[in-house]
Parts: sequence; C-alpha cells; structure tokens
Amino acid sequence: MTTPAKLYGRELSTYDEIDVDELLSKLTQEELTMLAKEVDPDDTFLPPSQRTNYACEKDPTGPLNRKKLIEHINKQALETPDRPEVKPYVAGVVRGKKWIPPPPPEKVRDADEQITIDLGDEYEQALTSASQEEIIDLAAILGFHSMMNQDQYHASLLNKGQPVGLGWDGITKATKPKVYPMDPPNDTDPEDTIKRVKENDQNLTDLNWNNIKNISDEKFEKLFEGLKTNTHLEVLSLVNVGLNDRTAQLLADALEQNSTLRVVNVETNFISPPGVVQLVKSLLTTTIVEEFRASNQRSQVLGNKIEMEITKLVEANPTLLRLGLHLEYSDARHRVASHLQRNIDRNGDSMRPEHRHHTRNILPLNSRRPFST
Repeated sequence: MTTPAKLYGRELSTYDEIDVDELLSKLTQEELTMLAKEVDPDDTFLPPSQRTNYACEKDPTGPLNRKKLIEHINKQALETPDRPEVKPYVAGVVRGKKWIPPPPPEKVRDADEQITIDLGDEYEQALTSASQEEIIDLAAILGFHSMMNQDQYHASLLNKGQPVGLGWDGITKATKPKVYPMDPPNDTDPEDTIKRVKENDQNLTDLNWNNIKNISDEKFEKLFEGLKTNTHLEVLSLVNVGLNDRTAQLLADALEQNSTLRVVNVETNFISPPGVVQLVKSLLTTTIVEEFRASNQRSQVLGNKIEMEITKLVEANPTLLRLGLHLEYSDARHRVASHLQRNIDRNGDSMRPEHRHHTRNILPLNSRRPFST
C-alpha cells in the first residue's frame, strides 16, 4: 500500500477546486517576482529571458560595439603575462614523470596463453605432413582470413595454386588496375530515328538515345507519337536524356497503345515519383513490357505511399519480369520480388530463347541498386 501524496500536510485532491487565477490576482508585484524566480514555466513559446531566474537590475552602459569589444579582448590577451614555468624547458630533457602502462588484468593474461587442443592422432599426422599450400587452402576453406593475405585467399578460392614467393611471410604486392577504354559517344541521329519509328521501319528494333544532350520536347513528342503506331520496336532506352513529368506522361500514353515494346529504360532523368507511378500504370494496358527501369530520378526516395501504389500495380501485371527501381521499404521489396519471381516461373517457357538468359542469373528485384544485366 502506498500512502497518498500530500502537500503542506493536505492531500493533493483538496487543491483541485482552488481557483489559481484568483490567488494570483491577490499577490503583489514583489510576490509575483519571487514566485517567478522559483517556478520555471514549461512553455517553449516563452523567450528564455522570461523563463530564467536571473534578472539583471543594472542599466545598460551604452550600445554594443562588437569591433571594440574584440579589440579589447585581444589587447587584454596580449598584455596579460604568461604564467612562469616552475621548471624551465631544456631541449632533450624529459620533465615530469614518464607514463608507464599498468599491467594487464589477470583475465587478459590468461586469454593470451596458448590453448592446446587434442585433435587425435589421425588429424595430427595429417596436419604435420601437410604442405604449406595445403594448409593455406584449408585456412581459406575454414574462413581464417587473418592467417593469409589477399592473393593467397583468392588463389585458394580459384584453385590456381599458390603464387611463388607468397608463403606465410609473403606480402601482397599492389596490382595495377585494368584500364578500360572510354565508351564512345552516342552518335545516334534523333531525327533519323524519329523518321524510322514513324515509318515503322522493320529493321529498327532497338532505339538507344542514352546520354544524348539537348533533346527538345518537340522531338520527344514526335517520337512518342510514332511509338503509338509502331509495330517493330522492341527495346527503348532513354537514359540521361532530360525526361520530365510532361514528356513522361506522353511516354505513358504511348505505352498504353504500343503492342511490341518489351524493354523500357528511362533511368537517370527528372521524373517525379507520381510520374513513375503513371509509367508503371501504363504497362497494365497492353501487358507486353517485360522489363522496366526507372531508377535514379529527381527524387531518390519515393515514399511509402508511392511504393505501395507501385507494388499494387506490379502485382496486377502478369507479364513484367524485371523491375529497376530503388524501393526503400522491405514490405514493398518482398511483395514485388515474389510477384516477379512468379511471373518468371509462369512465363519462362513462353519467353523468347534469345532473352531467357537475362532471367537466369539475376534476382527479380534488387533492393539496394537497380538491375544490371
């Protein structure tokens, strides 16, 4: 049993009906000042000057001159003499006591002692007669990374045999990085490809405008208008071309009418999360597109609401096999990955032979970065 709390010998319930405003109105100004010094109101809207207990009664001596204040502080610092040293400094002479580390505790010393393990005669004989290369391979299999260097570990995994001169005391030499040639600039002519798309050229099955700069909205409008009636184009790549919400909406309208596109890639553009939703929604009309990529847009984070909308749209799509989007929430990632895997299992036999290898060695969805095939 706990005793009820009391204040000035009376229970707290007796103070419930007391009118606080009436009591405060009867106090004088001096009593209110004393009360304010003892009570700190829990109100963040009050300025600190009204919540503090300190009250300065002095009148200001004049306006604040920051420049003169700093000059005065610097002058005081320069004129104040340094404290004299008890023992003068002499080069090469250690002043004071030299710090000696304390002895390690008993538990640490016991842990440093070697532990002997009886492995049995068979294992002892095998390890005694094993060569250095075999012991390194065994350490790599058991995961003892601290017993070997990087070259030894990779050589053991690849079963290449240990390099010469890389025993237990060997060192890993720096290897020169491989130099790869720069990718050539995209020399695709937008005007020519727009004309071929409008004319429904049967030889144009892959359109790649990646990294082409300064493409006007007029060209996007003409391209997407031609996509509506094109029946031969299968791959559309528009990476880093400056797509915005307006042109993305035109692309979504074209995807609703096109019946041959299988791969659509619009990564690294300026499409907002609602624009990405519109593109994913447009894939439900014809249900032809097998791969859709739209990562690295204007907003890196889609948000929970947008991710749930995309998840519902993907779950309603029976033909989508690969999705390149960065999903932040685990629920959306799991649901999308499960549905894409079901689509792959269901449509694997009906896929074209030249495209089956794309789904053989990759996951349906990568939770941290877009797909790379």
